[in-house]
Amino acid sequence: MSRMKVEERTCEKTKMSGALMLIEALKSEKVEVIFGYPGGAVLPLYDKLYQSGVFHVLTRHEQGAIHAAEGYARISGKPGVVIATSGPGATNIVTGLTDAMMDSLPLVVFTGQVATSVIGSDAFQEADVLGITMPITKYNYQVRNINELPKIIKEAFHIATTGRPGPVLIDIPKNITTAEGEFDYEQEVHLPGYQPTIQPNHLQIRRLVEAVSQSKKPVILAGAGVLHANASNELREYAEQQNIPVVHTLLGLGGFPADHPLFLGMAGMHGTYAANMALYECDLLINIGARFDDRVTGNLKYFAPKATVAHIDIDPAEIGKNVPTKIPIVSDAKAALKELIHQQGKPADITAWMAQLNEWKRRFPLYYEDDAQTIKPQKLIEMIYELTNGDAIITTDVGQHQMWAAQYYKFNKPHRWVTSGGLGTMGFGLPAAIGAQLADRNATVVSIVGDGGFQMTFQELAVIQELRLPIKVVIVNNQALGMVRQWQELFYEKRYSHSLIPTQPDFVKLAEAYNMPGFRAKTEAEAMEVLKKAFAIDGPVLLDFHVKADENVYPMVAPGKGIHEMVGVKPCGELSQ
Repeated sequence: MSRMKVEERTCEKTKMSGALMLIEALKSEKVEVIFGYPGGAVLPLYDKLYQSGVFHVLTRHEQGAIHAAEGYARISGKPGVVIATSGPGATNIVTGLTDAMMDSLPLVVFTGQVATSVIGSDAFQEADVLGITMPITKYNYQVRNINELPKIIKEAFHIATTGRPGPVLIDIPKNITTAEGEFDYEQEVHLPGYQPTIQPNHLQIRRLVEAVSQSKKPVILAGAGVLHANASNELREYAEQQNIPVVHTLLGLGGFPADHPLFLGMAGMHGTYAANMALYECDLLINIGARFDDRVTGNLKYFAPKATVAHIDIDPAEIGKNVPTKIPIVSDAKAALKELIHQQGKPADITAWMAQLNEWKRRFPLYYEDDAQTIKPQKLIEMIYELTNGDAIITTDVGQHQMWAAQYYKFNKPHRWVTSGGLGTMGFGLPAAIGAQLADRNATVVSIVGDGGFQMTFQELAVIQELRLPIKVVIVNNQALGMVRQWQELFYEKRYSHSLIPTQPDFVKLAEAYNMPGFRAKTEAEAMEVLKKAFAIDGPVLLDFHVKADENVYPMVAPGKGIHEMVGVKPCGELSQ
């Protein structure tokens, strides 16, 4: 009798509510932080969070929660975890899910749902989350059986973090969180239909080795896949071994040192002259972990027209999707680069090619005309780079300030650049900085935002102050939706239709309202002074820089033009001294 009672008690210990299962699963996955916002459908879960010891960040909007999770994932490489309630809570994270999907960021997102008994009846705060999020997630689930919850959570973390990373959503009806079932988290994940190819095909690697040896004008286009694979060291070793120049996509910045002699800069619509001309003139283009986005290629008719294209990507769907590929290599970037290094192929003689590239770098550098009486945004980025020694984590919103940061902040280390690429999400930069700072508590984090995007999510200043995160918020204030204004100037005969924002809040007073220091600057000298003050403060600071309002981002490839047809390029001898 005594033995039977012991067995019964042991059995009872394995039973728990769905809410508690979720908490225990997150602990098993070693989740360090959850970003979320409570509501009726997730109250049982939040009740179990109350004394769980799991660190939860209450953002002030669900969009802030998911962008913070993206920033955390980008810097840590670990999945960002989000909880939102049903209905509006779930729909408020749609933008972040799409953003993470396009930029290949690992997220595991839990949404509350109405009880299974009323799903489909238009119950209070019900939304078809599965239908809404199916196109914008790597995979999504709705839990209908309490005993399947542990297995689903384990699969979600596996799917989000393997192969090409991406967001996975789990929709949990409220009655599932209160129901009890057996908690078994030791089971192995077995998904026959999901087996990402990690190792490269040997024959394709040999084809690339031979193509490099025969090439006269090779170039590497390195994307975010290099960073996701933690392959920055391998990329540098391979480029140096084979003496191949490197250009980066926007999201790939930091994967190869910006101060390296083989680095040509960022490619694309606002890329450097040398990088874009290298892609146009090359005879061998080696794409590693980039998806040939239209902002990189320009008009495909003129993209790498003389090149044999090799494409290394963990997602086979990307190979040949936009650009015809002669040497396809489905593989993790690190695994492919290691094999290429191991092959020790014969480098091509590219003496003449490097001379041409270096001449382009010398003759057509990035430029702007300095003006000490105002603040040139390019100069502002250079000041931030100087004062942080290039070691800061930079987060941005989307627009002109984003491009200036990409151009003028030299990323010599990986995992220091957090921006929205594929979706181009305004409001991203500030909450992403929260996640980035929580991923690396000792880092200097600078959130460079426009005055337009900042006003979409500035309520997250409350979180920064509450957690005393020492984030420096830099507002590049041109009293406009800057990139919209630039396009209207160049392509719409200066019809500035609803792109100018002359009525602004006092951002310094706004900082004070959130109980943090705020400074304003309108000249170059004032800018340096307040930046030095800000970096000397061990805590959050907001900085409002009134920059030259009509400054444009150059170089630029206009829509429909080839990557070689850049405007705003000047030979070095013509630049103002």
